[in-house]
Amino acid sequence: MRSDKKLINLTCFWFCKRSNAQGEILKTIGLNIDITDRKQAEAQLQRINEEIIKATRLKDEFLANMSHELRTPLNAILGMTEILQEEIFGDLNDRQMQSLQTIENSSKHLLELINDILDVAKIEAGQIHLSCQPSNVEALCQSSLVFIKQQAFSKKIQLESLIPANLPIINLDERRIRQVLINLLNNAVKFTPNGGKISLQVNYIEFLGKAETTQGGAYDTLEISIVDTGIGIAADQIQRLFQPFVQVDSALNRNYNGTGLGLALVKRLVELHGGEVRLTSELGVGSCFTITIPISPFCELSVEPEPALPSNSEAIKPEIEGAPVILLAEDNEANINLFADYLSLKGYRLVIAHNGQMAIDLAQQTHPDLILMDIQMPEMDGLEAIQQIRQIPELVDTPIIALTALAMEGDRDRCIAVGANDYLSKPVSLKQLVKKINDYLAD
Repeated sequence: MRSDKKLINLTCFWFCKRSNAQGEILKTIGLNIDITDRKQAEAQLQRINEEIIKATRLKDEFLANMSHELRTPLNAILGMTEILQEEIFGDLNDRQMQSLQTIENSSKHLLELINDILDVAKIEAGQIHLSCQPSNVEALCQSSLVFIKQQAFSKKIQLESLIPANLPIINLDERRIRQVLINLLNNAVKFTPNGGKISLQVNYIEFLGKAETTQGGAYDTLEISIVDTGIGIAADQIQRLFQPFVQVDSALNRNYNGTGLGLALVKRLVELHGGEVRLTSELGVGSCFTITIPISPFCELSVEPEPALPSNSEAIKPEIEGAPVILLAEDNEANINLFADYLSLKGYRLVIAHNGQMAIDLAQQTHPDLILMDIQMPEMDGLEAIQQIRQIPELVDTPIIALTALAMEGDRDRCIAVGANDYLSKPVSLKQLVKKINDYLAD
């Protein structure tokens, strides 16, 4: 018997004994099994699982912090740009307006990259769920084309849409499929030389074997193709395109910018719909990306549609008498100046709190008409502050809007659960914010 391992004896399933004439046992033979290796393997597997859980938690914390740290300065940049474009601080000449437009476009592009990184991470973690609603496919495609018309015009690229009439209403997550189409259309414009052509083509393929549908799992299919006359892709590079952070032209002197996340995100969002992405391409001729989405019951309707955002051109005219008091809880000085300047000019009186405890104290002193609450703050965070404010009888019904750079899965639910009435993630449109405030104050 080995002495370097602890033996764990199982119940013997076979034994024999030899006795003498007086019935005394002389010899017993049994079975002893050493399961030390198995127990060590189980312990190692448990340690690995614990490490995976820890790594996942650290990744989630990192993504949440990254989202907050990047969105917070972007909120100030986009917000101040919006204020200047409205000429609140004075008239601007054409050159100044063009400069502001450049700042706005670059900031929005940066925000898109941040959102792509977070979306890919959330899909990988199984944290993105579809919000399906009956959708008009033609309107969805046309609204996607609007996003790239100006870029195409500047490169003299011809845009063409081939969409059949009388397409049926289809249940899908319209925001996510629009995200897919805009990604594909942006790529088509980027990689198509001046004077080229891009075509958006839609096909509705009806499954004829209706009797087999419920048993065989076959359904009608929606196909949307983006065809371009761009630079094309070599056959041996096609599979690499759909991997995160991978670009075919990855040299330091490459001609096209980007993170390599767009197509990885396209693939995952289409697969969430139960569909697939196909690509045919030829170097120097062009490419055709096709997404196919089965029209199947898996895409269940959401209980409530996602609220539509106001358009950038929507005029906000607050008709508020008596200068309502708004308590702003925010620790970032740039954002404090941004919100204070804009909201003051829109007819509100601002009370500023730099942390959660100060927000509670000022709320009791001033009894504001509405509270804008940041979540990540020193000393006491916004979630704890909201909970304590809701325990103060005279503030139970005061509207609270969580205005935060936290934008991960579940952040909205956590804010609502502790007592917030609404949630807006930074960077937020100032027009949208004023509209929200007016809606709550009008109730």
